[in-house]
Amino acid sequence: MKFLLLLHNNPAVLNALTDDQRTAIMNGHGDFIKTIQESGELIVTQALADPSNSAVVRVRDGVPAVTDGPYLEAKEFLGGYYLVECADRDRALELAAMIPDAAVDGLGVEVRPVMFSSGMEM
Repeated sequence: MKFLLLLHNNPAVLNALTDDQRTAIMNGHGDFIKTIQESGELIVTQALADPSNSAVVRVRDGVPAVTDGPYLEAKEFLGGYYLVECADRDRALELAAMIPDAAVDGLGVEVRPVMFSSGMEM
């Protein structure tokens, strides 16, 4: 089964961490990536740019309109994700608990099953 492990960032929480704590989180992601590469469960992982670099496209009456900046004003934003393939939901939850963000107050890892995928066929 495929699961998306979504990393929700909160700049206020991250900015309150010490440099050592932020370094430990980054190093922890490296360790996590190595673990799930070795187990064969990692499909892909991506870190996303800050929402201030985003754009929102809306088409109304056939005319596209582009707005710079985040889609919604929110204290949290999607910071990245891991797409994994593992045996079941319990294993996906176990993997999510290994991600360093899950241990930081104010952060979390959302686990969502993938219903279908396309474009990754070999």
